Amino acid sequence: MNAFAFEAHLPRVVFGAGALQQLAAEIERLGAKRALVLSTPEQADSARRVAELLGERSAGIFARAVMHVPVEVAREARDEARRVGADCAVAIGGGSTTGLGKAIALDSGLPIIAIPTTYAGSEMTPIYGLTEAGVKKTGRDARVLPRTVIYDPELTLTLPVGLSMTSGLNAIAHAAEALYAHDGNPIVSLMAEEGIRALAAALPVLHQAPQDLNARGDALYGAWLCGAVLGHVSMGLHHKLCHTLGGSFDLPHAEVHTVVLPHALVYNAAAAPEAMFRIARALNADDAARALQHLARRLGAPTALREIGMPRDGLDRAADLAASAPYPNPRPLEREALRALLQRAFDGDPPAA
Repeated sequence: MNAFAFEAHLPRVVFGAGALQQLAAEIERLGAKRALVLSTPEQADSARRVAELLGERSAGIFARAVMHVPVEVAREARDEARRVGADCAVAIGGGSTTGLGKAIALDSGLPIIAIPTTYAGSEMTPIYGLTEAGVKKTGRDARVLPRTVIYDPELTLTLPVGLSMTSGLNAIAHAAEALYAHDGNPIVSLMAEEGIRALAAALPVLHQAPQDLNARGDALYGAWLCGAVLGHVSMGLHHKLCHTLGGSFDLPHAEVHTVVLPHALVYNAAAAPEAMFRIARALNADDAARALQHLARRLGAPTALREIGMPRDGLDRAADLAASAPYPNPRPLEREALRALLQRAFDGDPPAA
């Protein structure tokens, strides 16, 4: 028996088809009256729908969220919230929009309600990230954890198939690393394995039938679990590499996670055999890393960094950045081994030790 400590830090969750209709009531629960609605430019229509639903409770729309949360955009959003007198924010979209809401909360303490339309999972965590001068820095702070998360599978029906696949694989990465986290525990492990299982079962169905509402709900359920474990334990090599690649080379977040995860798992496999067993079991496979890369290919997702814009001449810098700061990981970080890992990920080779 292993000793452990577990303290839950979870937002209130409202889950179900049509759950968006409960947004006004959730704002009222917070004691708030004026909500600034956040989104990316691409999801401005969704933001307008939310603003219309809120009526006089809407303080306006800020539809300029972008990947990796540049500090300049975070400051603009914070200033806009102050200008319109918002006493809460509603973030509708994926990780970029949720991240912007967190940046506002970090600076102002404004309560956030998150409405995920992807499977990113960041809405369940106190983890934030800000990019300044080409470097993405992350941290944890209880102030950034959304107060309520509304999961409505109907809102994911328009999520493009390709993004649905990479977003789901990104969520699986959270759970995979939670299974070998140095501060993990049996409760987190149960949630992580179930999250991987749910997503691995739902994604192939969605690949063939994107309008299957039950599969959309199953995927969102898996993403909720994967996001919850991300918020309770420390992440390791995989997330460090992805933050380095995304923030320093402006690569798409979910796609980076999709490509890197099998290689990061192989790197840690010998040092975390129980985690690899549980990941493989959730995938109904014998080899966790190869099964994940095979799943990505089956879903039409990218499997090489060169496919998503990574410059070949940036691999050395990425290895240097990843090795420069120590952080918890089952296997010690070795610069040359990291460089080899990145080369295989760049080329799209099968994961190998």
